[in-house]
Amino acid sequence: MLSGTFMVVLDFFIINVALPSIQHDLHASASALQLIVIGYGLANAATLITGGRLGDIHGRRRLFIIGVGLFTLASAACGTAPNAAVLVAARIAQGVAGALLQPQVLAMLGLLYTGAQRAKAFAAYGLALGLAAASGQIIGGLLIHANLAGLGWRSCFLINLPIGLLALLLSKRVLPPMQGQRASRLDLPGMALVALTLTAAIFPLVVGRDEGWPLWSFICLAASVPLLIVFWTYQRRLAARGGQPLLAPSLLAQRPFVLGLLITLLFFAGNASFYFVLALYLQRGLGLPALDSGLVFTALAVGFFATSMASPWFAKKLGRHAIFSGALVLAAGHAALYGLLGWLSAQNVALMLPVLLLQGCGLGMVMTPLASTVLAGLPSQHAGVASGVMATMQQVGNALGVALIGVLYYSTLGQGAGLAIIARAFGISLLYLFALALGVAALYRHFSQTTQATQTTLS
Repeated sequence: MLSGTFMVVLDFFIINVALPSIQHDLHASASALQLIVIGYGLANAATLITGGRLGDIHGRRRLFIIGVGLFTLASAACGTAPNAAVLVAARIAQGVAGALLQPQVLAMLGLLYTGAQRAKAFAAYGLALGLAAASGQIIGGLLIHANLAGLGWRSCFLINLPIGLLALLLSKRVLPPMQGQRASRLDLPGMALVALTLTAAIFPLVVGRDEGWPLWSFICLAASVPLLIVFWTYQRRLAARGGQPLLAPSLLAQRPFVLGLLITLLFFAGNASFYFVLALYLQRGLGLPALDSGLVFTALAVGFFATSMASPWFAKKLGRHAIFSGALVLAAGHAALYGLLGWLSAQNVALMLPVLLLQGCGLGMVMTPLASTVLAGLPSQHAGVASGVMATMQQVGNALGVALIGVLYYSTLGQGAGLAIIARAFGISLLYLFALALGVAALYRHFSQTTQATQTTLS
């Protein structure tokens, strides 16, 4: 199950280290580069809730297998793309395929495991998410440096083929069959409204800056608000007349769950955007080659792995304050790296490693227990949709985070190309990330208090 999750998350992050090579080989513009990153995340986010509902209807194992198969085919298309336009299209196909398999993983973990084993399964899920994100740069750097068969950056996508084929071969053998609810119906208008709302909110942020912020970009952004209102109104009316909405209003009536979704959105927005600007700073600012840039990310991966493996200890010692503490550690890491920028160069990049280790520790303390914490206590009938919504918030956070920090970073950069201006753009991005980490800490404290109050009331 985790092989599918690992591939989907890996492909959001492995692209960062390959961007300069892709830009050079395919003559891609800055907008095309952001679309290669965000087109994947946006397509994934827009269809994740639908993927969860399809799993409810047709069975989780079946949708998982279909998703892995389509993701493998889309990866092959990415790896053989002749130009930037084809690569963007293939990345969108990858995102949709990933949306078919991701919610099934979260839902199957919740259904197949109970008690202490369930906690361990969700911890393994969080570990897979974090390692895929942190090791994406390392794996990408190694593949580009090795230049296997002269493939260069293309191997970053083609590496999914053996993993996907092996997952397909093993899925029917090791995953138990899970029957769907054939009587259920898919909410097609709800699907369309979700896709339109997310596209209207994120797409103009990606391409608006390069286009000089034309009128249509502001119209799209403004339209996302009434589209969201229309979607929610439709969902409530459909539920009131006995229909089967894409997103059950009763699920969002759970206040702790809603707060957990906001924490997820904020955390993943900071996570994805940090990797994005760090990769740009290392390669374009410090001039590191892809392999060296990827190896710098090893410090993040080590810190993440250490705190992820120690998550039971943190849970025992810190209890419900573990995620809060992790967010503060992450904020401290961003502040420390900001203070270090004036001293950094390609010759002393090792100065970054202790700070990156600290940031990785903060990421692990938050990400590993986050999914199980947010989904805890929800009724079993909400498993599929709740998992889809949770995964949607992760991907919306990824896509929105990269879009917003792209506006901030490139606007600060302007036409500059020297280390000083790139360091300034990276520094302003770190201040933004520092604020996001503090926001996660503040929201989680409120979430913890609300959850405790809800449990007391129920008791």
